[in-house]
Amino acid sequence: SSFLVRRRPGHSSRRAVRGPHPPGHSGAMSMPVGQLAMDENGNPFIILEEQGRKKRLKGIDAHKANILAAKAIAESVRSSMGPKGMDKMVIGPDGDVLVTNDGATILEKMDVSHHIAKLLVDLSKSQDHEIGDGTTGIVVMAGSMLEQAMELIEKGIHPLRIATGFEKACEVAVKRVEEIARKVDIMSDKAALRKAACTALGSKIVSSRQDQLGRICVDAVLSVADISRSDVNFDLIKVEGKVGGKLEDSCLIKGIIVDKDFSHPQMPKVVKDAKMAILTCPFEPPKPKTKHKLDIRSAEDYKKLYDNEQQYFRDQIQALHKCGANLVICQWGFDDEANHLLYQNKLPAVRWVGGVELELIAIATGGRIVPRFEELSESKLGKAGTVREITFGTTSDQMLVIEDCANSKAVTVLVRGGSQMVVDEAKRCLHDANCCVRNLIRDPRVVPGGGASEIAANLAVIEASDREQTIDQYSMRAWASALDVIPMALAENSGLSAISEMAAMKAKQKNTSNPWHGVDCMQAGETDMWEQNVYETCASKCSQLRLATQVVKMILKIDDVITSADVIDG
Repeated sequence: SSFLVRRRPGHSSRRAVRGPHPPGHSGAMSMPVGQLAMDENGNPFIILEEQGRKKRLKGIDAHKANILAAKAIAESVRSSMGPKGMDKMVIGPDGDVLVTNDGATILEKMDVSHHIAKLLVDLSKSQDHEIGDGTTGIVVMAGSMLEQAMELIEKGIHPLRIATGFEKACEVAVKRVEEIARKVDIMSDKAALRKAACTALGSKIVSSRQDQLGRICVDAVLSVADISRSDVNFDLIKVEGKVGGKLEDSCLIKGIIVDKDFSHPQMPKVVKDAKMAILTCPFEPPKPKTKHKLDIRSAEDYKKLYDNEQQYFRDQIQALHKCGANLVICQWGFDDEANHLLYQNKLPAVRWVGGVELELIAIATGGRIVPRFEELSESKLGKAGTVREITFGTTSDQMLVIEDCANSKAVTVLVRGGSQMVVDEAKRCLHDANCCVRNLIRDPRVVPGGGASEIAANLAVIEASDREQTIDQYSMRAWASALDVIPMALAENSGLSAISEMAAMKAKQKNTSNPWHGVDCMQAGETDMWEQNVYETCASKCSQLRLATQVVKMILKIDDVITSADVIDG
């Protein structure tokens, strides 16, 4: 008798057992565990489950592998923290180059394949979506917490006990951060908002112009803020970039910028007291929706058709004149015939305006978007003080600026820069600063930057751990040590001695009982962050501590990683 042992399809290894039984064999063949089946010739064979291809990491090995992966991600962004942080260049798969300092953008563009490392990328994304700032700090903090947890695991403390201690420490720290927060009066004092925006911009590539851009951010956010609801709709702030010019040429326009020009070169370049018809219907005769065939057999028929077409255009122009419009903004294009008629009738027009811009123009000018010419009326026109065409540089690039709108709730920030890379990075920086100002409007409490909040939280958690009776005191102390990474990274990136600087700040906070002493990255000779105007929103700092602790707890609870062998080997 002979057996053929086969693996499942897709696996190369086959094993056949043939020939007589060896001497002394009882005759009962010891078969591998699997499923017995017959082939087309009636030969029995066994299908083996392919368990050998699966690899598992269990227990402490799984913890170590996870923590090492998370640490590698945290280390990659650590050097970009703070006002003296370095930028990262990320080269995409198509060869496109991105230079940025924003933690969320760096991690998003990095090609991360490790499962635990992806959790940290998601962590920075959630901080970006919720708060908008502090995306680098949160990843560095989580990496440091995991490093401390590893030491405790090696000492023999159970990961779940570590997670419980971390949770307790986090609550103590958040409470302490909220205690040291100072409330700012955002209504009477714009300076506080500007200083918070400047702190957000200070670590970016645009830090040389942080005062000017901080002012632009504050004005933009306050223009569209709904103070009664303490909320800001970011859809009303349009950030438009244009390559060329200097960064300091960036400006805030209380209105809308549209990257289009007037449809006819001889139309006036400036329209005062504009009453604009905002159309989503094409400026041409209607086309039948069904398939049709038109037979024209004589010159009279053709002339009739031509006259009919002309009549359509005349009726459309008449409808615009009747409602009192002196500017037409159309979502679709129109042919030369319509363009010529509009010019003759002294009606400046803009064509191919996108749907989003059309909505913003309607919001800003108080107009209504009109889908049919028959529905045009004076009440549906949008009103603006000036609509002008501006030209950039020598490239004859034109843009339309709609200013002094009836309802100036929509604003545009025009960003200029020497290259597309600078413009893109400036846009990201402005987004972070806008988010910072919005968070202050929602919750007007500020906490010190420069690692002072982390040092204050560290001291509070160590004090609480001394009162803790259970084994959680070890993990609370470890969590407190993990916070030291922020002031140390700031000091390192600023070229200072990390440990001595941090020890000096801790001593200063204890001796003076002032939790606003932090790392003096700018060498200004003043460690009080309130005096240096370095502060961030309380919501951002509390969110960082809470989100980082939650992700670390989740990673600590993983003790078994089952994956295909090639993924682990790779």
